[in-house]
Amino acid sequence: MKSRSAWFALLFLFLIPASHALSADADPVARGEYIFRAAAGCACHTVESEEAEFLAGGRPIETPFGTFYGTNVTPDEDTGIGAWDESEFLRAMRKGLSPHGSHYFPVFPYTSFTRMRRQDLLDLRAYLATVRQVRKENRAHKVTPPFSWRPLLWVWKLLNFSPGEFKEDPARSPEWNRGAYLAEALGHCGECHTPRNLLGGLKEEMAYAGSREGPQGEVAPNITPDTETGIGTWDVEDMVFFLKSGSKPDGDDVQGLMAEMIDNGFKYLRDDDMRAIAVYLRSLRPIRNEVRPRNGEP
Repeated sequence: MKSRSAWFALLFLFLIPASHALSADADPVARGEYIFRAAAGCACHTVESEEAEFLAGGRPIETPFGTFYGTNVTPDEDTGIGAWDESEFLRAMRKGLSPHGSHYFPVFPYTSFTRMRRQDLLDLRAYLATVRQVRKENRAHKVTPPFSWRPLLWVWKLLNFSPGEFKEDPARSPEWNRGAYLAEALGHCGECHTPRNLLGGLKEEMAYAGSREGPQGEVAPNITPDTETGIGTWDVEDMVFFLKSGSKPDGDDVQGLMAEMIDNGFKYLRDDDMRAIAVYLRSLRPIRNEVRPRNGEP
């Protein structure tokens, strides 16, 4: 009887999906590093330079409203987030509020991170606490009024922000729900690939249809499954290969911020998670939206 019970227990372990095995077996720091990778390596917090200090902030982020600078998220207690307690970290990620209660500008994608599960946020915090702490003051943003007035952001939030953890759709498969969570919450794909209104809020009716004014002035392409202007001709394996290598089905390589997000983040994901993202993106409503730079160049 004991040997039979042991055999069934062993069989059960082999049947556990990889995503569940990670959360059960890995320590919080290892899980947090995986969450960090799934969030595209938080590229906006590291300057593009070989001499740059990892996650020490100062990277310029060009937007139609001005230039924002990525903040120091190393565990330095004076200039980073080392002095934040658990509740302050959760409040920043879920509500876009600093430890002192001031509003963060939505260039920090708390509008997506609010969907993250509590344990994933805590694991991410555990990982960030292990990176090398760097004493580096944050740079002041260069944003024109009234968009630079933080007190007005509570109005912006009323109009454009819906806080709350991701809720699975029981009518969808576990793979689809996993992909939706990775794309909507951790990967925050919609923050770049969805056009914005005059106030900087996402145009939900154009979700994932691309934007001419993506971060750092780059074009964010249409990633809905439209066959003419999106990625409707890509199959699941094409998408998985793209997330691993940055290579498109036509052989062209992705450039700019997306290449960096793949190199620092997405390529470290497990194949099953890459497939889940692909399954989710292929399920989106196709939107015909040709996205090109304003000067008309391809």
